[in-house]
Amino acid sequence: MRKPILSLLLGSLTTLALAVPAGAAPLAENYVALGDSYASGTGAGSYGSSGSCLRSANAYAPLWAAAHGATLNFAACSGATTADVLNSQISAVNASTTLVTVSIGGNDAGFSDVVVTCTLGSDSDCVNRVNQSRTFAQTTLPGRLDAVYAAIKARAPAARVIVLGYPRLFTASSCWWFSTTKRNAVNGAANELSDLTAARVDTAGLVYEDVRDNFAGHEVCTSSAWINGINFGNLVESYHPNATGHSRAYLAALTGRTG
Repeated sequence: MRKPILSLLLGSLTTLALAVPAGAAPLAENYVALGDSYASGTGAGSYGSSGSCLRSANAYAPLWAAAHGATLNFAACSGATTADVLNSQISAVNASTTLVTVSIGGNDAGFSDVVVTCTLGSDSDCVNRVNQSRTFAQTTLPGRLDAVYAAIKARAPAARVIVLGYPRLFTASSCWWFSTTKRNAVNGAANELSDLTAARVDTAGLVYEDVRDNFAGHEVCTSSAWINGINFGNLVESYHPNATGHSRAYLAALTGRTG
């Protein structure tokens, strides 16, 4: 006589439960970190042998991996654009990947040239360059971000994908080398980039982590700055989060999202 289907199901579940030891630790995350200098940790020091990619041991990705016992493939690289993610970094993502983080788009929109122009040029030079960047972000960047997000999903359909944004660089308070006009222009563009990125992430069905509030009160020129100011002796680290910015802002944001 055949056993009832319910009995068979209960027996199978009991066998499965006995096969997994009580209190067994969950499997370690297979974590891939993609993106540009804000993801690689440029500005946070301790770059090891990462060469021009300037991958910092103090960046949020290795800090999160160490705290969670995760296996990390740290592919982010200083200066990267969306094309670099698709051509050079995306191969790190595969079907076994369980977590992906990415910060990208700033270099496509000309972030580096914007801050150089606004640091060395006049108010009008700064505003004009920011407006060029904003036009590009509004017209061309959405499609590029869509392509990155689609590629990640295609390679790791079961992975959690968290897109981390960029902070505002300045507060409304004084910063001797950046006028109020310049600060408003750069911060306004940062806000637009964050909002645009959030919209594209939402359309892709992924998760966006906005870090502007995490850095609030610790921007350039504040008494407790988590973002480096201008350093003419080390320009590449200028206007990037320092080690404290990664641990107290980016890592806190990521941990708050993932647990």
